[in-house]
Amino acid sequence: MPTILYFARLRETFGVEREHAALPAPASVAGLLDALRARGDTWAAELAPGRAFRVAVNQRIAGADTPLADADEVAIFPPVTGG
Repeated sequence: MPTILYFARLRETFGVEREHAALPAPASVAGLLDALRARGDTWAAELAPGRAFRVAVNQRIAGADTPLADADEVAIFPPVTGG
């Protein structure tokens, strides 16, 4: 099972810093996000299409079609701005 890490407002809103999740079929970022949204309420709202967040797989920015494997580390975080 991949390890999912949540950062910043997502960690605070979900009340969890990390978890292990079973891979959905197809095993991709899009499939994982769909499974998380299916939890409803806050999960569906925060991870809704159009909301500002990024996904990285094994510390590389990932797209919806990025495949996932059991040993992957998936980070979900809001975009970062600098000054």
